[in-house]
Amino acid sequence: ISLHPVLDKTTYHLINKERLAKMKKEAILINCSRGPVVDEVALVEHLRANPMFRVGLDVFEDEPYMKPGLSEMKNAIIVPHIASASKWTREGMAKLAALNVLGKIKGYPVWSDPNRVDPFLNDNAPAPAACPSIVNSKALGLPVSKL
Repeated sequence: ISLHPVLDKTTYHLINKERLAKMKKEAILINCSRGPVVDEVALVEHLRANPMFRVGLDVFEDEPYMKPGLSEMKNAIIVPHIASASKWTREGMAKLAALNVLGKIKGYPVWSDPNRVDPFLNDNAPAPAACPSIVNSKALGLPVSKL
């Protein structure tokens, strides 16, 4: 099972104790999307109870930290958030970072809590204040070409 959903209120802990229990004992679960899609406490419990079950994780629920026991599991392959390590994505990240620096220089506020996920989990939460970039320029009423 390969997970690739966005993180929102419908996918938070999408893979939980109940869904893990319905999987085959020898299933392989891969999560390269967003850490909170998988309930890591339930996952550790499931891995301990089902040694033939395997998991591959590139993201973690409380990144960069893992829930206790996860790193010791022999049936877990854990990599440090490198699924996006391609030339194309790294160039995009560099461009986004440069645009955010430019936005800060121009006086826009910076989102001060990168671990805040409530805008993604709550449709009514205000968008975080952040420098204009290719990601949020339309929401700020700015054309990308002006950044």
